[in-house]
Amino acid sequence: MPEIRRLPSDLVNRIAAGEVVERPAAALKELVENAIDAGARRIGVVLADGGLARIEVVDDGCGMEPAGMALALERHATSKLPDSLIGPDGAIELVTTLGFRGEALPSIASVARLTIESRTAGAAEGWRRVVDHGALLADEPAALPPGTRVRVEELFAKVPARRKFLRSGRSEYAACLDVVRRLAMARPDIAFTLETLGDGTKRTVLNLQADEELATRVARIIAHELKDNSVGIDLARDTPHGVMRLTGVAGLPTWNRGVADHQYLFVNGRPVKDRLLVGAVRGAYADMLARDRHAVLALFLELPPQDVDVNVHPAKTEVRFRDSAGVRGFIVSGLRQALATGDRRSAQGPDRAAMGRWVSEPVAHGSAPMTPLLESVFAGRDWSAQQPRVGEARPDWNAPQAQPGALPMGRAEEAAPVSAEAQAYPLGIARGQVANTYIVAEAADGLVLVDQHAAHERLVLERLRAAGADEGVRRSQALLVPDVVELDEVDCDRLEDAAEGLARYGLVIERFGPAAMLVRALPAVFPKADSAALLRDLADDIAKHGRQEDSGALLLAERLELVLATMACHGSVRAGRTLSVAEMNALLREMEATPRSGQCNHGRPTWVKLSMEDVEKLFGRH
Repeated sequence: MPEIRRLPSDLVNRIAAGEVVERPAAALKELVENAIDAGARRIGVVLADGGLARIEVVDDGCGMEPAGMALALERHATSKLPDSLIGPDGAIELVTTLGFRGEALPSIASVARLTIESRTAGAAEGWRRVVDHGALLADEPAALPPGTRVRVEELFAKVPARRKFLRSGRSEYAACLDVVRRLAMARPDIAFTLETLGDGTKRTVLNLQADEELATRVARIIAHELKDNSVGIDLARDTPHGVMRLTGVAGLPTWNRGVADHQYLFVNGRPVKDRLLVGAVRGAYADMLARDRHAVLALFLELPPQDVDVNVHPAKTEVRFRDSAGVRGFIVSGLRQALATGDRRSAQGPDRAAMGRWVSEPVAHGSAPMTPLLESVFAGRDWSAQQPRVGEARPDWNAPQAQPGALPMGRAEEAAPVSAEAQAYPLGIARGQVANTYIVAEAADGLVLVDQHAAHERLVLERLRAAGADEGVRRSQALLVPDVVELDEVDCDRLEDAAEGLARYGLVIERFGPAAMLVRALPAVFPKADSAALLRDLADDIAKHGRQEDSGALLLAERLELVLATMACHGSVRAGRTLSVAEMNALLREMEATPRSGQCNHGRPTWVKLSMEDVEKLFGRH
């Protein structure tokens, strides 16, 4: 039998580094979190070759004594767990700092050259400690201001098996930048700077000031346009252990991205990448975004420490919630409530290419002959001579014939005077219809174009919801012959636990042997539903979000929302239908009073506005 023995400490640290420090961005995250926990007000980060050659983090925090610095490089040594949390009666889940495991620094020192310089506020001098891949090289005084400076060099230089799996400097830099952005977003009270070194030059990438407003900090990090195309969130709900609060900034559905990289999620100030939170965001935007588009937002969830477990993985990017269904429902309802107050707006600004076509002057190809009537206006007259006045065109004058092409399809009625009450209408007064599809309206501050089908589709959906149509679709349709669906035994257990909750949405199921479920009734709006596919999806959703009975019902509720959206689409005003001015104005007034009217059920904008300033620019008046 092989002998059982203790592993050397340096080997233990290298094994731990596989989970904690798998790339430069992970090492940077641990160092910046240490600086935040040290009470720093300013944090500076310097990267060389995306962190592959050098990572440096400087802070003005509390600093460390020489003895504490040596102890910090030992495994599972930390200052972030007070005595009340240590021991058999300690509640480690009550930890409030970002780090607490005591693994990061020894793990980094075992796979890189680590230099730590630190000085406390009252010390006469600082101290330096250098460790090269586990070997102590220097332990000596150093000159530096109060705070801590940590430098990581030659990461994985002596671990070639790990080094070859790292990506290029650009890819690693992108990951490091994302780490700094997330931590800076979580702490707008701290000043952050990020600089990169390359080719003998230093470039400042981020320079964020301390004590910024949350919305300002988020907009500076994500995009400046977010501030004008977003709504603020601030909601709270009582829990058995305290208050759960959701704050942040949510982008309008019409201001979206093709990837989900611009969704920043935080739990108790900790950046996380949690599937439950991502699914909640997707559910909140379900009927407002196309399938291949993603919302842009920054959400900060604060809840009592007893309700969340952060000690799931050494990287601390995953969390577990005591009431996962409650958290998901709170986020979905909170986002929808916030968007309902502000998403009557649409992401403003017409497409640049479209605007370019407006500016371009149309030029006919070839030299078309001038019509006789138009030629008579320019011929036989000395235009340089002063004229007393220019008379109006004769009534029988006709415009020149248009070049061959599509005939105009615009239609307008005589414009009525704009009443004083109409001045307060955000979408203005209807003036006409173009191509029997787009409504042209005049607002006090510009020109509004409305897609009549997209707008009415949203109005019908919201009307169905308000009328309680969602209660109607929960009626069950009993099956003449129940369906037998074979599933894994574990999936059957999950569905059996959720059967009571699913029945409230019209899906009646029961256990049929160890590895099968019997479907006795389906929601009435699913007349041709695939029972097997539906149950598989529900089982997967319950497995992903926990075994609470409401979890499966959440997915079914979202499916019912899609059914309502389909009904709304088929019951809306179609493109190509001629509307009277009264009908157009009625549509505009209902849009102004309806939540989420800024985008249709598929995520497209329902209206755009061309400001009067832009109109004047088109004609050179401004």
